[in-house]
Order: sequence, then C-alpha cells, then structure tokens
Amino acid sequence: MSFPEPQMIAVNQVELEVFSAGSGRPLVLCHGWPEHAYSWRHQIEPLVEAGYHVIVPNQRGYGHSTKPDQVTDYDITHLTGDLVGLLDHYGYQDAVFVGHDWGAIIVWNLAMMHADRVCGVINMSVPFMQRGETEWVGFWETHLGGDFYIVHFNRQPGVADTVFADNCENFLRNMYRTNQWNHPPVQLEGMPMLAMAQADVMPGDPLMADADLKVFVDAFNHAGFTGGLNWYRNFSRNWDIIGSYPQKITQPTLMLYGDYDMVPKADNLSDFVVNVEIHSFPCGHWIQQECPQETNAAILHWLKSNYPA
Repeated sequence: MSFPEPQMIAVNQVELEVFSAGSGRPLVLCHGWPEHAYSWRHQIEPLVEAGYHVIVPNQRGYGHSTKPDQVTDYDITHLTGDLVGLLDHYGYQDAVFVGHDWGAIIVWNLAMMHADRVCGVINMSVPFMQRGETEWVGFWETHLGGDFYIVHFNRQPGVADTVFADNCENFLRNMYRTNQWNHPPVQLEGMPMLAMAQADVMPGDPLMADADLKVFVDAFNHAGFTGGLNWYRNFSRNWDIIGSYPQKITQPTLMLYGDYDMVPKADNLSDFVVNVEIHSFPCGHWIQQECPQETNAAILHWLKSNYPA
C-alpha cells in the first residue's frame, strides 16, 4: 500500500494536511517532534486491513498545514481543538487517538479536555505528565539547567529554529538513529541538540532509508522548525490551561515504551491513567518506526478487545 495522498482540510481556523485511508471506525494517528504524518507509514496498511478508517494529520506547523505566526496559537487548546475539528469534518462523535512523543502529550490532554470525543488512547514514549505544583519550564530550568532543550527553546526563541533550518538534513539524519546503546556516547558542547545539528556523525544506526528520510527533510525545508518548536514554547501556558481539568485519564489506554528511550517511563502511570495496559519493546525513542511489527501487533490486539472494527 502506497502512502495516501494528502487532502487539505479546514478545521479550527487553520488548514491541516491530512492523509487518510480505509473505512470503518476511526483511528487518528498523531505525530511528534520533529516528525511528520509519514512516521506512521508502517501502521496505516495493517490498520486499514483490520477494518479501520485511519486519519493521519500533519498537525499545525508541520508539512503543508497552516503555520500561524503567534506562539500562543500553538497552545494545547488550539492543538486539541484541531483534532476535535477533524472529527467534526468526518462526522464522527469520537475516535481512538494514537500519539507518539508530542503527539502523545496532545492525546493525553485531548482525553482530559474533550473526554466525550475520545473513546480510547494509544500513546507511545511520553507518559501522562501530571501537572504538579510548579509550572514545567521553570521546574526543568531549576533542576536541569538552561541547556536542557525545552528550557533553551523557551528562553532563547529563534536560536534553535535557525540552527535546525540551516542544518536540516544533517540534524534529522542525526536525530533519527537507532541502537544508540550499542555505541560509545558522543560528547557535545553547549546545548546538545544544537550541537547534534552540526555534528558529523552520531552514534547508532540510521533509522530509515535515504528515500524515507527525504520525505522528512523536504517537509521541514518547506515548513521550517518554528511551528513545531512553538509547541514547546507553550508548556507554561498549557500548565495554566489544564489546571481547570481533572488530572485523570479514564478511557481505556494502551501505553507503549521503548526500553532505551531517552524519555523516562512513569513508575506511577496507573495513578493517573486508571485503565491502562503497558508494553515495552527493545528499541529507542522512535517506537513505531524502530519496532513496527511489535507495535502493530500490540495495537491490533488491544483494538480487538477495546475497539473492534
């Protein structure tokens, strides 16, 4: 099955570039950073064959989707509102939402803020982030310092955007690596992610073939990086917004981790996600691309029990 052709869909005062295939009950697949709808290329065909309508947006700021100028236009209210708008466009009351990385953050919050539109959650890498008493960026700055990448994105706006754009292919090639745990670490000076954009060789093996990498590179050469980085620049604003919502996920949930992911697993996930099934695979951060067969099998097994086609 070839990757679906895109359609531009107007939702929530923006246009999203959306790739969809199949028919049946809806599944909405939400990418992370720095990613693209194409990161779900291994999942679409098996899910369509299982009888689902698979909807895969490039979310605002990515690909050919709208890239608003205002930072606040990328807050959690807007990002979740875009997904609700997609359901409205297709005429669905609810769906199972699948998220990886930042996509998982959006799906967790969607399940809280629009609980009636989410009948199930499948998330990868990033566990539910309990709100806590201190807003996140200030907390990370205190405990992890100014070179922690999220702090840097917030405190030095525009710097990372330019470095990543000027070194687009090299940055993405270095980011999309696997099997890093089998290789010696590389010492990077300063903010490591900026150094990674300019480093010659990073540890690990390439995650994807050059033809697949080109899809991502072309997309970021077109869209730039500012839209996606603006998602990070709303962490403090989002902390305020979600204070109005109960910090519980009540929908049936599947959580998938990578054993070697840089994002830590939660040791108390069930305290906040009350109906969760957890699996972990021998891979790094790019779970659905590193372990596509294992990911697909876990998703399909969970769907059979919780959301049959």
